[in-house]
Amino acid sequence: MAKLECTLNENFDSLLHRIENAILNGSVSASLEESSDFAKGEARCSVRVFERYSWMGNNRVSLNLTLFQAEKGKVNLSAITSGGSQAMFFKINTWGEEAFLNKLREIL
Repeated sequence: MAKLECTLNENFDSLLHRIENAILNGSVSASLEESSDFAKGEARCSVRVFERYSWMGNNRVSLNLTLFQAEKGKVNLSAITSGGSQAMFFKINTWGEEAFLNKLREIL
């Protein structure tokens, strides 16, 4: 697994839209598997699960993205990749996970 967490000073909707478009348009095999959105008062939370094929790892990897905003202004982002290992009992060959997370880093 690979993880990226940060706080961004951006518009929540614009950031989410930019990430979705860039991930889905950045790979022929990328797909949005599921999504969920919550809001209570000014607090907002959006969860996205993307998946794509990793040529380097010869398997599929997922990117789980959570955006959270407690009030206007700062957006907390948490992104975790998984599925890149080919071993049964321990993780090897996690290049695809890192590559997927690096795509998100480029977007940000």
